[in-house]
Amino acid sequence: MIQGVIFDMDGVLADSEPFICEAAIRMFAEHGVKATPDDFLPWVGTGENSYLGNVAKQHGFAIDMERDKARTYQIYGDIVIDRLNELPGANSFVMKCRGAGLKTALATSSDKGKMIDTLREIGLPSDSFDATVNGLDVERRKPHPDIFIEAARRIGLPPKHCLVVEDSTSGLVAGLAAGCRVLGLCTTNVAEAMKDADWIAADLSEAPDSVLEW
Repeated sequence: MIQGVIFDMDGVLADSEPFICEAAIRMFAEHGVKATPDDFLPWVGTGENSYLGNVAKQHGFAIDMERDKARTYQIYGDIVIDRLNELPGANSFVMKCRGAGLKTALATSSDKGKMIDTLREIGLPSDSFDATVNGLDVERRKPHPDIFIEAARRIGLPPKHCLVVEDSTSGLVAGLAAGCRVLGLCTTNVAEAMKDADWIAADLSEAPDSVLEW
């Protein structure tokens, strides 16, 4: 039976993708690289090392990951202020899970700084969850299952008793590989791309009751 819910962040709780994309484009522009939003699409949900590194490789730019990722996060933190909102139903669904006595965890491929900035702007501080895991806490990021396995461990539950809420195909693959059931949201991808999920919904405001009743 379900005992815990593990939430991805970007595309599940907040539509932060346009902002991290804008921040990355600005960072690359500072180095004379003209990246476009389409360059980043294949790497959504895989963590910023992959997100930035693969676009840098595409443009033949020798990225300094520590420096350039820090600069991207700095730009992101500035541009999301008073602009970033929760996705429909996000905060209320988290509270619904907690009210039902379920353990909750946040598992994001983003680094801790971006996680803190995003949760701050949507009014859902990290202590809203029993545990948080960010991309710096695991060696292998999605589509590997490590982040969800670690999140389940931190809330003291076997993955088979956890629901993962994801919007990306890499996250869907990771959640299933971890042994969790998955609610796939169509905030980033069309329903067909999320067809392997146990449940599919447009966003958390439309999540069926059955996702918390198994």
